[in-house]
Amino acid sequence: MPAYMITYLGGNHPSNPEEGKRHFAKYQAWLQDLGEAAISPANPLKNTRVVKPDGSVSDGSATSMSGFTIIKADSLAAAIEIARACPFLEIGGSLEVSEILEMPSNK
Repeated sequence: MPAYMITYLGGNHPSNPEEGKRHFAKYQAWLQDLGEAAISPANPLKNTRVVKPDGSVSDGSATSMSGFTIIKADSLAAAIEIARACPFLEIGGSLEVSEILEMPSNK
């Protein structure tokens, strides 16, 4: 079964702690509903740096990527349906769904 990466882009921060708790509970429920399909759930990112072709480094992200989840699904269409149910969309975020290609082993 193919693996897919759901990339979290943007999204609004909660306006208060209670809103944050409600959203986090929805997100946890979504991940729990995925069951074994979620092979690497909830991978938030922080302290992002961009290394440029000239070797210079800048703070922040070249994109608005804030994290990712890796799932298994029967097809890209099935992975998109899983993403459509993600509560991250409720806070103004967008999701990218990408199939992860298996690279040949050097063993």
